[in-house]
Amino acid sequence: MALAVAYSRAQEGVSAPGVTVEVHLSNGLPGLTLVGLPETTVRESKDRVRGAVVNSAFEFPARRITINLAPADLPKEGGRFDLAIAVAILAASGQIPSAPLADYEFLGELALTGELRSVRGVLPSALQTRAAGRTLMTPTANAEEAALASGLTVLGAGHLLEVCAHLAGTRPLAPHRRPAWADQAPCTEDLAEVRGQYHAKRALEVAAAGGHSLLLIGPPGTGKSMLASRLPGILPPMEENEALESAAIASVSHQGFVPATWRRRPFRAPHHTASGVALVGGGSNPRPGEISLAHHGVLFLDELPEFDRRVLEVLREPLESGRITISRAARQADFPARFQLIAAMNPCPCGYLGDPLGRCRCTAEQVQRYRARVSGPLLDRIDLHVEAPRLAQDQLLGPPDGESSAAVRQRVSRARARQLTRTGKPNAALRNPEVDRWCALQPEDRQLLSRAIEYLGLSARAYHRVLKVARTIADLTGDAEIRTTHLTEAIGYRRLDRAPPRGQA
Repeated sequence: MALAVAYSRAQEGVSAPGVTVEVHLSNGLPGLTLVGLPETTVRESKDRVRGAVVNSAFEFPARRITINLAPADLPKEGGRFDLAIAVAILAASGQIPSAPLADYEFLGELALTGELRSVRGVLPSALQTRAAGRTLMTPTANAEEAALASGLTVLGAGHLLEVCAHLAGTRPLAPHRRPAWADQAPCTEDLAEVRGQYHAKRALEVAAAGGHSLLLIGPPGTGKSMLASRLPGILPPMEENEALESAAIASVSHQGFVPATWRRRPFRAPHHTASGVALVGGGSNPRPGEISLAHHGVLFLDELPEFDRRVLEVLREPLESGRITISRAARQADFPARFQLIAAMNPCPCGYLGDPLGRCRCTAEQVQRYRARVSGPLLDRIDLHVEAPRLAQDQLLGPPDGESSAAVRQRVSRARARQLTRTGKPNAALRNPEVDRWCALQPEDRQLLSRAIEYLGLSARAYHRVLKVARTIADLTGDAEIRTTHLTEAIGYRRLDRAPPRGQA
């Protein structure tokens, strides 16, 4: 029977829905028809496949060829289906056996010479292929990335002839081994390099332990950016599933997966001129934005008030839900966005409010207008507001005096383990009923928090966030209950909830 079926996968957001490639040869005038909602690059595959088959010393069937990419309502794009189409045509024409095709999934773009070229988004396809129980055949350039899916047999090939020789059983391909760097600990910048800023370092540790968002406020050159860049190094090591999710998002993005970033917490720092689409993602074929590329990692927004206010407002929903849905006229894509927000800003337009040398000349109105560029609802969603003041001369000129990232990471990991054992999630992700259960206060502490709410004007959201931060501080000290010292420290981190400045400091 002049019919053959091969399996491949499309790309839709960070998912990889299966595509069945059906090839039928019939009598009639020679021609090739491609159906199944193919986009331009897919329709052009018939010319690439024809050239690859002929230049690989096979015979391209001089018959009427119908190729169906099922399901028919799923948009297909890119050259990822070239290899599946080529082997299905060769199997339908009897040039290679068709029985083995049921055990494989094929991804790869063909050159006219028959060589296999790499494609984007292989890792999500590898994870779905593993779930389907098949073997994945990819270009050699993609084999290392696909092999990150442990338990999956990956066969890398450099030419169509190698694929056909393996399917015919004449020259089997060796399974690609999991790369050696996949189990190595990543190198990160050390927190010990940051001089002084003990209060900000403590806040960074609390933020890392509970997955809380953090805003650093201080004049230029006090180490705000250095502190933010050290946060990934004190976060708990990435689990395998977290690393795979993060790598899968990078794989479908324009930058592609970079092996050097494997098991390293993402750190994304977009410029303040970035648009809303750059942050959340978009395009006719939706791609992930910065908040998704920071999944299981850190999103750092330096010079927070300089971002367009409408751009910052798009962060409000993902900060709560941990996901972003991008809708376009033709399709919709859902991307994970469970990131940790770290932001930095100056205290005033010139940056020197409160400077002991009196360099600031900003009026109270200018300061208020500057801070109002960041909306109240967004600030309300940031758990910790911390000052990073100017360093004293002895701290600046003296030797490094802080703890290493490794020492802080041990405490953070122990605190995070307590949270996962208790609720299965970091404290920052607790829902209101869980806050009521696990963040209960003693009567005297309730009175303290009540006075803080009245003095600071805390919203209901800020109230719950204070309790979550207090719970994290208690976890860092190993206490089963929240104590007064934990609560007062958590309240002290609500810096911007205090009364605005009425004049120059």
